[in-house]
Amino acid sequence: MSVRRRSSRIHHLLPRHPRAFLGSSGDAGEACSFSLFSKPVEEEKDESSKTEDQIIFLLKKAKLSIMKGELQDAEQILHQALWLSQQSDNNDAITYTYDLMANLAFVKGELSNAETLYKAVMSNLLATGTPQDNNGIIEISLKLAMIYAAQSQHELAIAGYQFCVLTLEEKIKKEKDFPEEVLTAAEKTDTHLLLGMTLDSYGRYLLSNKQLSRAQTMYEKALQICREEQGETHPQTIILMNDLATVMDAQGAYDNAYNHAKKALELARQIEHPEQHVVLGNLAGILMHKESFTEAQRVYEEALRQAQKKGDSVAVQRIKEGLAELAQRRSS
Repeated sequence: MSVRRRSSRIHHLLPRHPRAFLGSSGDAGEACSFSLFSKPVEEEKDESSKTEDQIIFLLKKAKLSIMKGELQDAEQILHQALWLSQQSDNNDAITYTYDLMANLAFVKGELSNAETLYKAVMSNLLATGTPQDNNGIIEISLKLAMIYAAQSQHELAIAGYQFCVLTLEEKIKKEKDFPEEVLTAAEKTDTHLLLGMTLDSYGRYLLSNKQLSRAQTMYEKALQICREEQGETHPQTIILMNDLATVMDAQGAYDNAYNHAKKALELARQIEHPEQHVVLGNLAGILMHKESFTEAQRVYEEALRQAQKKGDSVAVQRIKEGLAELAQRRSS
């Protein structure tokens, strides 16, 4: 029985598809509908076909368990899938299962284990002829860069981010004029969004390491891509606008920061963005830095009410810290 080449479906490997652009890890529809392997046309399925069906079922089940936060269940299911894949000598299934195991380790904070698994997946893909500029290879490279960033292995993190950015920019330039029969518009969009996702992640890394000017450049490019591909009112466009305001605020560009944060809040209210309280808290901080203390107090209080209603304890703590700083500034 023939098996489709991984190169045609590699963009499904990682939990965050580029179309999610830094959304939650995975999409229920994708998890329920992806087809790893070609289905047999014969009505009577042989044992190999039945094994493949079992593997596909287990992988879907594991992916959904990860999405629901049932990590222990997901780990047990993935071990079952791996055993079946190895018993049936299905290399595609082995590679995909290792990838999901890597994603699971990443979510659990087991970064060294995730690194080992991602490298195994990449090695398997490259050994079967997957090119280095394949989106799946780049997504795994991005994950590795994020792992190195979390481990403060800065040289490796920067090298990883730069490889992803430069490779994607060159790929987009090369494929720009490819006709639809060679490369579909959807495939071009996926590559463009993957670049945006990479720039966003790189920007957050640079911001956390106080490289503010470079972080701003990354956020501006990511925001432009998100606007072009997903629209002004897409939830991720709003988050990127808010993040750009944050890095401007950190550089003392309070007026520009205020304009971006205000616009982000207007759009967040318009679409009832689930993280509206985060945008409010950011705007309040910028107002405080502008010494608009009365308005900052009002916005902080609205942010606090929304964060408490959402049950976002981290945001509640940050907003309370902002209110305390505001009180101190007003009294001095």
